[in-house]
Amino acid sequence: MKNHMAARDVAIVAYGETKIERRSGKTPYELAAICMEEILGKTGLKPADIDGFATNVAHSDSINQYYTTYLCDYLGLTPRWMQVSDHGGGAALAGLSRAVMAVQAGQCEIALVLCSDSPTTVWRGANGGFRLEWWDPTGIQGPPGGFGLLMHRYMAQYQLESKALGKLAVAQREGAVLNPLAFEGFRKPLTIQDYLDSRVISTPLRLLDCVMWCDGAAGVLVTSVERAKKIKGAKRIFPTAYSEIVNFNGREAQPDITESGFSVVGPEALQKAGLKPSDIRQFQPYDDFLIAEMIQLEQIGFCRRGQGSEFLLNTDVSYRGTLPINTGGGQISAGQIGLASGMTNLVEAVRQMCGEAGERQITDPRNAMVTGIGIIPYGRNWYVSIAAILEH
Repeated sequence: MKNHMAARDVAIVAYGETKIERRSGKTPYELAAICMEEILGKTGLKPADIDGFATNVAHSDSINQYYTTYLCDYLGLTPRWMQVSDHGGGAALAGLSRAVMAVQAGQCEIALVLCSDSPTTVWRGANGGFRLEWWDPTGIQGPPGGFGLLMHRYMAQYQLESKALGKLAVAQREGAVLNPLAFEGFRKPLTIQDYLDSRVISTPLRLLDCVMWCDGAAGVLVTSVERAKKIKGAKRIFPTAYSEIVNFNGREAQPDITESGFSVVGPEALQKAGLKPSDIRQFQPYDDFLIAEMIQLEQIGFCRRGQGSEFLLNTDVSYRGTLPINTGGGQISAGQIGLASGMTNLVEAVRQMCGEAGERQITDPRNAMVTGIGIIPYGRNWYVSIAAILEH
């Protein structure tokens, strides 16, 4: 498959992120404006300079058929190219990929990829389709029910060490403690025993396996290498590979729910970038649940199937380690900003590569792998799997 990012002709030149809060009282429009203001302040640009815009569907305003247009109006943008992605937690990476192509095609010069949501302030989500109406059992309580079943099936096939997931939770919490933008309630240390003692909410899923809804926004600015030369303080972080798959194993009536689309997109993104898993200097995976991260490690190729627990127990995954994972806390320890959530992991990777992560700065930020996940249906693996590589 052709790699449209191979030429390194389009770069991320700036990023922005709001503080992650619960019940902020802000709309996704307000949060987006705060994030955009940071990016404009860093670059000296004005809204009129941005002629491309990509965003996510927001739980907070998903019933608005014209959300993206109204958001442009709120932000004072007049884009010549506009994109909205309903990839769920994969929307940030999907928007980035399409922004790169839009710049390459000459549809715009400077694209703002900005994701915003405030589901703990207002919720207007209304998922539909035959699955919710006819297929899903009553009372599964959403994603925790789906991931509880996924963990059960994994444990039937492989060995799952609770302490391994606990170690991952502790490493991410370390990053959140050092992240001033993380949800305030998570900015306190965590121990493996804290993880083991947390109550089971969907057997065998524990409370500390799970992400928590929050409000916030984050974004990146994308332009050509030539245009970047004219932007004040522009960084040059290159997206060099991208792969996505939707509805993996969707044709199968009873798929193995421990098999995900990352078995396809992870190796493909690495192959496009000419890298091996051992070459990756930081891993910023989408982390709605800890088990999702471990499955990604296995299926992308950091370790073999069923060896995720052993890998986590034997690897330093903290920001000081050999494979730093979700160094800003990830969503599990910084907060999940609704359907804008995938941007949290992407912006942390960019921040690390710019050398601007403060006390949690990793020692070798030459590259990053970032992933996105969208939607966990009951009895299947997640619908959307996306992997991207960033390099200097």
